[in-house]
Amino acid sequence: MGKRKSAKKPQPSRKMQEKLPSVFSCPFCNHESSVECRMDRKNAVGEASCRICQEKYSTQIDALSEPIDVYSEWIDECERANTAS
Repeated sequence: MGKRKSAKKPQPSRKMQEKLPSVFSCPFCNHESSVECRMDRKNAVGEASCRICQEKYSTQIDALSEPIDVYSEWIDECERANTAS
C-alpha cells in the first residue's frame, strides 16, 4: 500500500514592499530630485540638503526614522515659518 498524499496548503504570497524614496524635490528652488537626505544614526542626526540652491535642514532622528521623515519635517517647518510671517 502506498502513502496518502498530504494536502498541503499553498504558501501565502508575499506582497512586495515598496521602497520609500530618498531623493525629493526642493521646496525653495522646485528642482526635481535635488534634495538628498542623509541619516547619521550614530549621532542621531538627519540632514536634508539641496544640491542646486544649497539649502539645508537637519533634525534629530531615532532608530525608526527614514529619509522621508526628515524631508516631511523640513516641509512642515517651511509651512510653519510661512504662516508665522
